[in-house]
Amino acid sequence: MSTDTGAQYVAEFLDGPLEGEFEQRVLVGGKPERRVGMVAAVDGLESLFWYDAVDEREVNGQMRVQFRFDADDSDPVESDDEND
Repeated sequence: MSTDTGAQYVAEFLDGPLEGEFEQRVLVGGKPERRVGMVAAVDGLESLFWYDAVDEREVNGQMRVQFRFDADDSDPVESDDEND
């Protein structure tokens, strides 16, 4: 088992559909991404959600980056409840 986490960071999603989620991600060019697109299922449909980095810090020797939801650029989260 590899303990080399130097090329990775932890992404923390602060709000939006992925609120409270954490994900291990790979550094790009030695740096965390400033913007990430995440695909998630909402009401059974895959949707694309964009998140922007808002804070970066080191926690217990590992880089952690907090991301905020960009609702304007993301797929809508509300579902259409059309019952004919």
